[in-house]
Amino acid sequence: MTTEREPLLSPVPVAELRPTQITVGLREVDVKRRMIRLQSPKKTGAFLGRHLVPVVLGPKKRNYVTDHHHLARALLEEGVADVLVTVMADLSTLDKDAFMVVLDKRGWMHPFDENGHRRDYDAIPKSMADLVDDPYRSLAGELRRQAGFAKETTPFSEFLWADFMRRRIDRDAVVKNFDKAMGQALVLAKSKDADYLPGWCGPTSD
Repeated sequence: MTTEREPLLSPVPVAELRPTQITVGLREVDVKRRMIRLQSPKKTGAFLGRHLVPVVLGPKKRNYVTDHHHLARALLEEGVADVLVTVMADLSTLDKDAFMVVLDKRGWMHPFDENGHRRDYDAIPKSMADLVDDPYRSLAGELRRQAGFAKETTPFSEFLWADFMRRRIDRDAVVKNFDKAMGQALVLAKSKDADYLPGWCGPTSD
């Protein structure tokens, strides 16, 4: 295995990026799509230069994305052809089964569906276009933007918050009245029940 630290300077086609998760929050994708549309191409280029997509090279040298799935999906839907990537590790010599196990064990994969259930590796889509909507992931993304919790480095931390909310807020409430669900989420995020989650910033007794 080779670990890389320098970004690839050659662009990678967005359509060829492989997901390492099953779901995204499509509302969250729409937020990023609006951002891209409102910016000039020059500003979008500068933004993408600062937000390289982290990947692990897998069998056949395919680029498996370990973060920024929402951005990649938004770029695909907005017709952006290429993106720069930074290679976290080169595992291209492994066979597919061994590769998927390594991704899983190193926290570079999140094989959970839109109901929060763990699935087999083959449930992970082969394209960003086929990622499934999880409205609770959108709720978690908006919760972070509204300072419900702090951004930090725990892999897939927003999914942990999404699952916390999944067990406490009815799905229909999230889908049909997102703003009201956000109000509930902001209260829950500051509660003691959430203090084990990454980025929790609720009140303390200190």
